[in-house]
Amino acid sequence: MNAADVMVSKVITVGPDASVATIAETLLANRISAVPVIDDNSALLGIVSEGDLIHRVETGTEQPRAWWLEFFIGKETLAREFIKSHGRKAADVMTRPVITVKPDTPLGELASLLEKHRIKRVPVVKGGKIVGIVSRANLVQALVTLGTGIKPSASANDSILRADLLGRLRLQPWWTNSINVIVKEGIVELWGYVDSQVASDAIRIAVEEAPGVRQVSNNLAIEIRPSAQ
Repeated sequence: MNAADVMVSKVITVGPDASVATIAETLLANRISAVPVIDDNSALLGIVSEGDLIHRVETGTEQPRAWWLEFFIGKETLAREFIKSHGRKAADVMTRPVITVKPDTPLGELASLLEKHRIKRVPVVKGGKIVGIVSRANLVQALVTLGTGIKPSASANDSILRADLLGRLRLQPWWTNSINVIVKEGIVELWGYVDSQVASDAIRIAVEEAPGVRQVSNNLAIEIRPSAQ
């Protein structure tokens, strides 16, 4: 299996001028821990993670440094820390360059990158533009799929079926970007979060009726958000 087989292709992104507050709201609203930063041509510029927003002047969590530390840490490092804690836009606080993979990157190589660089997710890039993103959770989901006894051999038909399913589901008003679809040998695994059992059933039925689907394993978790008081 490759990155293209497990990646989430509908990627939540922000522009370089997005405010820190907007980025924080985006992370919380979409239940993600990082968001890629792209330009007007969808080219990947950087990525902002929860780690980039931990030490902020607004919350009083910036790292105070004594003046004499510049002899050990260096002025450039101290300047970067200041930008991270005081910058107001994505372009200021984002991490760059970004560790990326290609759609045909094997999952073994991808897992090694996540471990080596101690990151939780990696953008999938083709032709300089982001086409998906793979998280540690997506790799665990793939492990479950392979653990069912489905042969891990690559299949062009599976890739076509996955693309068709995602295209169908995105047309529905109850579709959410927090869902991932994995296809192997015509067997479909659904992973992610939905707001209700009704939404879960609707997604399952939409997948079941699609041509080429042999079986559906619905692993969608229901996450009911507290109502506003």
